[in-house]
Amino acid sequence: MPLTEGPLAGVRVLDLSMLLPGPLCSQHLADLGAEVIKVENPRTGDLTRHLGNKVRRNGHAESGAFLQLNRNKKSITVNIKREGGRQVLLRLLENCDILLEGFRPDTLHELGIGYEQLKDKFPRLIYCAISGYGATGLYKDHAGHDANYIARAGLLALNGSKGGPPVIPGFQVADIAGGTLTALAAILAALYAREKTGRGQFIDISMQDGSLQFLSLSLGDFIATGEEPVRGNTLLSGKLPNYRVYETKDGKYVVLAALEEKFFHNFLRQIGREDIVQNLARDDAGFAAASAELEEIFKSRTHAEWAELFNNPDICFSEIKSFAEVLSDPHLRARGMVREIEHPKLGKIPVLGSPFHLSETPATYRLPPPEMGQHTEEILYAAGFSSEEIEKLRKERCI
Repeated sequence: MPLTEGPLAGVRVLDLSMLLPGPLCSQHLADLGAEVIKVENPRTGDLTRHLGNKVRRNGHAESGAFLQLNRNKKSITVNIKREGGRQVLLRLLENCDILLEGFRPDTLHELGIGYEQLKDKFPRLIYCAISGYGATGLYKDHAGHDANYIARAGLLALNGSKGGPPVIPGFQVADIAGGTLTALAAILAALYAREKTGRGQFIDISMQDGSLQFLSLSLGDFIATGEEPVRGNTLLSGKLPNYRVYETKDGKYVVLAALEEKFFHNFLRQIGREDIVQNLARDDAGFAAASAELEEIFKSRTHAEWAELFNNPDICFSEIKSFAEVLSDPHLRARGMVREIEHPKLGKIPVLGSPFHLSETPATYRLPPPEMGQHTEEILYAAGFSSEEIEKLRKERCI
């Protein structure tokens, strides 16, 4: 019978990160059963609380982005720039396994709470720092955001149409793949290592480093040929007629990703045009000619007319869904990837579920995203602070 606590039950995380990469990482840890204490600045909180559009219901408003990133956590306000706040942090670390932060390198060291200053006092502590360019190297002190990291990693040069400029993706590649998921994998590896050695360690996560992994196929071609890839004209970005986005008669779009020849044959058989692959010249001119012919074919039918083929399991042909369609997708709902959680003030809100499907220790959904500082007293009392100490910390603006 599956456990209800999750595989990381008993693991305690002190999360000092903000915005996207760190909070999504700690949410994954929390979904898998870890207890996550979200540490927020008493004045501003996590900046994601103020980012983007608000969900407004029942006289209450909360950032939609914050709601997607912070379930299963408890929030405590601590001003780590004050000595009293740093002492709170040290008291909490006595019973924590992981410290997660997303500041620029050396920021916490300058406050006296960097890894080198903590490791002797907390030898089992796993300290994970997510930064743009890492804790070492020429760029380590550079400010940056997702577009900077993918630009310097060579990814931005690949993204866009042939003959056009580089296009910034509509989603955060470096933040999530380079930051969140790379940090998550490293933290889990460090926890496993600690089981064998009894020792924690420092994890240095660079979002640029993590983004470089996306170059695996393209860089392989470059090393083999010495030729820079042409944006929008690689095998998987528009060169092949069987791996492209096409426009329909009514101005909507579909994607054909029939990379293997058997799937391309299957698709063409469905539309009565197997001659296209039979006559296909396997060079740039041939690919371009076949693509042009397919463009005309796709524009001959409306999106609704193409829809009858979307559920064919052997042609790799799909609609391009809107957000509303994703949230109502029966497949995603059946897998728990789109679900509703109960917020005490907003009611039911749709959120993305955990992508980690474990048969014996499944992800759990225990707590709604917290209000800022909602659990401050609860956590401090549990850490042994007295009412007098807590009041003193408030007066000194440490919490």
